[in-house]
Amino acid sequence: MARPRLKHETETFDAAYYERYYERVRTRVASPEDTARLARFVAAYLAQLRVAEIRSVLDLGCGLGWWKAPSDALFVNARYRGVEYSEHLVEKLGWERGSVADYAGAPADLVVCQGVLHYLDAKTAKRAMENLARLTKKALYIEALTKEDWAETVDKARTDGRMQLRPARFYRSALNEHFESCGGGVYVPKSRPVVLYELERGK
Repeated sequence: MARPRLKHETETFDAAYYERYYERVRTRVASPEDTARLARFVAAYLAQLRVAEIRSVLDLGCGLGWWKAPSDALFVNARYRGVEYSEHLVEKLGWERGSVADYAGAPADLVVCQGVLHYLDAKTAKRAMENLARLTKKALYIEALTKEDWAETVDKARTDGRMQLRPARFYRSALNEHFESCGGGVYVPKSRPVVLYELERGK
């Protein structure tokens, strides 16, 4: 039986959403250059942590695919897979259709989940983080807006407010069951520990 669609899945991620928050320079929340800079950080940090060679990158909620070009350049032997729930982007850009909560594809060395979990209800978000644990072989980069971010950090004029805002401890609690936080949004599975000094660790 097909699972019921959440409201955000049927109404939010259409052409107008991506045009406003990602394509129009005046109103977009981020740019391809921002993503490329982030990808360079993740690649350099994984090298510093001596995480073995990345041969596969799984981008869950890949959107316009801004991780693809830097991933191809930084992880030259890796295959990039973009997975997206938006029917609009799947049709337009040819991504694999799927949801982070129940994507059943093969695990990858590096999994990216940026700007996705805060659109899911709490139960679905927890299921998604369980799935991320199954899918992540060597490292996970994750970004989710929290109540603290909304109150103190984000530019509300450029950020979609139709989110499920939860405290950071909600995500940390679920992720810490399976991952060790390395800081900077980078996590490694507890089954593949890395050497970290205490002040390098995330909370």
